[in-house]
Amino acid sequence: MLTLTQDAALPSLFAATHEEAYDATKKGFASWPKTKWNWGGELSDRPDVFETKLHRGKTLFLAPEAARAADPLCRAALAQAESGDDDAARLVRHLAGAGPSSVEDVKSELGLAAATLRKVREGLERDGAIVARGLAVEDSKGGHRHSSVLSRWDQVWRKPWKATEDTALDELIVLGVRAAVVTHEDEVRTWFTWPVERPRAPRPSCKRLAVSALTSRHAAAKAARHSSRSLLATPARKHLACTARAGCAQTLARGSVPPLSPLPAETSPAGNP
Repeated sequence: MLTLTQDAALPSLFAATHEEAYDATKKGFASWPKTKWNWGGELSDRPDVFETKLHRGKTLFLAPEAARAADPLCRAALAQAESGDDDAARLVRHLAGAGPSSVEDVKSELGLAAATLRKVREGLERDGAIVARGLAVEDSKGGHRHSSVLSRWDQVWRKPWKATEDTALDELIVLGVRAAVVTHEDEVRTWFTWPVERPRAPRPSCKRLAVSALTSRHAAAKAARHSSRSLLATPARKHLACTARAGCAQTLARGSVPPLSPLPAETSPAGNP
């Protein structure tokens, strides 16, 4: 699970480039990496990567495991859209009959204005009913312009997962926390299109996350104790371990999930605290 731009604890593709922006004083495309701005398009061309807008309308790349988790939610959104009598219903029905189609073909065949289609597809992509793949279209001047091919969710992910929407969202949260490693519980609620409610009792995912919290906490403590030759100085190791403990507790301790035990005392290689 990977976002394009960095705006959350989820890992970001552009943050991973470690490259300055084209123009850090501006927003939009100018804030993208100066030379590695095309990494997102190249990543989405991989057959095992699914580019979605499930990050509340922003780009979220999914590996097959995450696509499977999102499947029940996206199929529910698709079914809801298809049952209507508006432009969104017309679009998904058209794609069912014609197959994945370019934006130009959709505008022509459905008689939709560019602004109308943009609004319709934004809502459908946000809910996961459809996905878009970038497309370069040659122009009359020998250059090209950027467009998109629209597909229904069931045309890009053909392995339905027979799970409830609640179970699917639980699984998606688990995968998101695994990708983020450490985050705040309140932030998790802003990751996906679907609302994440605070459960009154622990749900299955909470138990799994509690185990992850304990495992991650002890792993961090062990790494800190045995990394005397690492690039991290003792204060940094201590900060890392404390951050892992605090972050996991904030993110994962819900309902009756047991609290984390204190971290072992940590000393430097010289024996100083």
